Amino acid sequence: MAEEKKGFFKRLVEGLSKTRENIVSGIDSIFSGYSSIDDDFYEEIEEILVMGDIGINTTNAIIERLKEQVAEKHIKDPSQCKQLLMDSIKEQMAVGETAYEFENRKSVVLVIGVNGVGKTTSVGKLAGKLKSQGKKVILAAADTFRAAAGEQLTQWANRAGVELIGGQEGADPASVVYDAIAAAKARDADVLLCDTAGRLHNKKNLMEELRKIYKIIAREYPEAYLETLVVLDGTTGQNALAQARQFNEVANVTGIILTKLDGTAKGGIAVAIQSELSIPVKYIGVGETIDDLQKFDSDEFVNALFNTGAQDEE
Repeated sequence: MAEEKKGFFKRLVEGLSKTRENIVSGIDSIFSGYSSIDDDFYEEIEEILVMGDIGINTTNAIIERLKEQVAEKHIKDPSQCKQLLMDSIKEQMAVGETAYEFENRKSVVLVIGVNGVGKTTSVGKLAGKLKSQGKKVILAAADTFRAAAGEQLTQWANRAGVELIGGQEGADPASVVYDAIAAAKARDADVLLCDTAGRLHNKKNLMEELRKIYKIIAREYPEAYLETLVVLDGTTGQNALAQARQFNEVANVTGIILTKLDGTAKGGIAVAIQSELSIPVKYIGVGETIDDLQKFDSDEFVNALFNTGAQDEE
């Protein structure tokens, strides 16, 4: 497990290299280029963070926190601000103690996201992850609109060694969830993972569909803990934030899975989503294999972003 973790950290460091070039090299030159901490100094940091897709509101919060700490600690030297800045970003992103509560309870996890963001793949990887933790997992193929989704999920279910409850293409997603709940109860499953559709361009339909699904879960499986995860593509930057916001309007989103962080210059979006919407990023993906989805760790992420803490692992 430690090996897997270390390999993942390495891939995260590599994956965030473009974001790092975007953000960190600029910030480093500010820390070394300024002899005193003044408005210009803060403005430059602000500009770089905004350019790195961290977002205006988040950046303001980070800068405010930085100013407070500089005042509290009577810091005069700009180079001492780097650690403070990193700590401030980590604070913005901390996931919180109860983020993975669904792992400790009988739970239903709904996974939503638009096509092409890696949703079905993320569901498959999550199933594998939970199974490897000794959980009994049942998958529900409730994305019945995309022809390939069911086939894709079947492959992942086989790979992860978990049972799949599917519907015919075009079947009512809520009825698939209904069948899956019956199976989860009958087989005493720990986690029921549902792959659901996410057609944002037709928000009214999506709302109706989710409302039906939520209703069935509440009626048929009231004792289950309900988690709703939205899958977002890390390469789309501010667009991912807009999607998260829209999904949050139609569903009770409790967490984010951020995929495709390998090779994106927009990794800063992870910070923005967390801060702007108060929805924690719970998992991040940096590649194709089943191990490439990991729980989000804000320390690790910020260290990878600033490329610190990795050197001593070599």
